[in-house]
Amino acid sequence: MFNKFIKRPVLAIVLSLVIIFLGTLAIKTLPTSQFPEIAPPVVMVSASYPGASAKTLAESVIIPLEQAINGAWGMRYMTSDATSAGEANVQVIFEPGTDINQALVQVSNRVEQVRNRLPPLVQREGVIITPVIPSMLMYVNLYSKDPNANMKFLFNYAGVNMIPELQRIKGIGQARILGSRQYAMRVWLNPERMRAYNISPDDVMEALSDQSIIGKPGRIGRGDSKQAEALEYVLAYSDRFSEPKQYEDVILRANPKGELLRLKDVATVVLGSEYYDIYSNLNGYPSAAVVLKQTYGSNAGQVVDNVKEKMEELKKDFPPGMEYEISYDVSNFLDASIENVIHTLRDAFILVALVVFIFLGDWRSTLIPTLAVPISLIGAFIFMQLFGLTINMITLFAIVLAVGIVVDDAIVVIENTHRLFENGKRDLFNN
Repeated sequence: MFNKFIKRPVLAIVLSLVIIFLGTLAIKTLPTSQFPEIAPPVVMVSASYPGASAKTLAESVIIPLEQAINGAWGMRYMTSDATSAGEANVQVIFEPGTDINQALVQVSNRVEQVRNRLPPLVQREGVIITPVIPSMLMYVNLYSKDPNANMKFLFNYAGVNMIPELQRIKGIGQARILGSRQYAMRVWLNPERMRAYNISPDDVMEALSDQSIIGKPGRIGRGDSKQAEALEYVLAYSDRFSEPKQYEDVILRANPKGELLRLKDVATVVLGSEYYDIYSNLNGYPSAAVVLKQTYGSNAGQVVDNVKEKMEELKKDFPPGMEYEISYDVSNFLDASIENVIHTLRDAFILVALVVFIFLGDWRSTLIPTLAVPISLIGAFIFMQLFGLTINMITLFAIVLAVGIVVDDAIVVIENTHRLFENGKRDLFNN
């Protein structure tokens, strides 16, 4: 077979050009990520039970969920944890190679079977089922130099204006804010007053759920087939409360004498944050840290560029004093790895040319391995695409190691060929 390439140099040149073309095309289309996708698929089931202890969560939430999820097709094992803050998590780990979408559907179907057995408050808060995406992409910190902008404002601005825009970018698998600082009405109960009025927290919760509701009173004056009406009125309800004063006037108890016990008599109501579980600052300014993760098989470099472009677009509508900073960017590591590979190739070409020319003293013998090395390495990306590999730190490191093997083989082969030519054994290549 090698004699055909020796006797037909045009064929060898054409094949080399084809390899360079396909390899370059593979480099442009191969997805990039920091690490290869070797971690098994993981599905996270999260539930919130405000006010419950870890033991209550384990008995009323985690155990029913584990019993329902256990035995899902492709599941390897699962882990669970509960905190005293009223949060429970169940991680379901599947076998490597399992389709994450199928795993998500299986877990969702099994959770639906036991949703009715969960406490009513857990059902109202919601059971969230999401795939865990291990490929970290970048951190974006939103901060403000305006003294009137606090952390609560930044968290809500990011949740309303940034997160929806970032989630629509192709390749973004998850966009979330570290912590939870959404606006919420905080009801601080006074134990002494509650004991004096014989009021329990359950009574307060029941009064709030009965009076702060989304109502639909209906319509009056609608006509029918027998009688027509000139006017029709749509009744409107005050809707859920949105001001602290409205919550303060919630009636907890009333007697026949007309005496009313309102929420403000046993509690203080303020507009605050949903949780106070995290404090985020950047260079002394309050901030909101947004974590972005990429989807499986996406191009990290392209996704990062799209995120930066979108952030510059969103920056035009920022309030005065608000800015953003990218604290972590996976493309920096990828660019550094690719740059190191390029430097290694450059040094390899220089060394090959020097070694061959110094020892053989022939420009033709020097040119052959100098061209053969890049063709061989570029052709490796074709097989990376065929086997479904990505450009990551591991594959780039493998290419760096392969450079030594390719260079060594190129020098040995050209030196041996040159030696046979000098010994008059040219006829070996003509047979």
